[in-house]
Amino acid sequence: MPEDPLQIIADNDPEFVKLLDENLHNAFPENGIPYKYKLLMALSLDASKGAVNGVRSLALQALDAGATKEEIMQTIRITQYICGIGSVYVAANALQDVL
Repeated sequence: MPEDPLQIIADNDPEFVKLLDENLHNAFPENGIPYKYKLLMALSLDASKGAVNGVRSLALQALDAGATKEEIMQTIRITQYICGIGSVYVAANALQDVL
């Protein structure tokens, strides 16, 4: 995985990064919805917001967590249905070297 994109923030405001990390653990608890589905939901949101690097990172994490390529593509279909074709272009750009 590439270098931490928030490293510059961590170097300059470690207390803020600590708060971000706590928020991450709050959003992705170990119980409840299986982890791969949490990642797929986050991937969908990033695609809807135009976050190419986020989609790529989350797709890789989802695959590592046991998601299939088919589940990622179904996620993109749902995202397109709700958020529009722009999310598909974001996902296509993000998934070039992933799928």
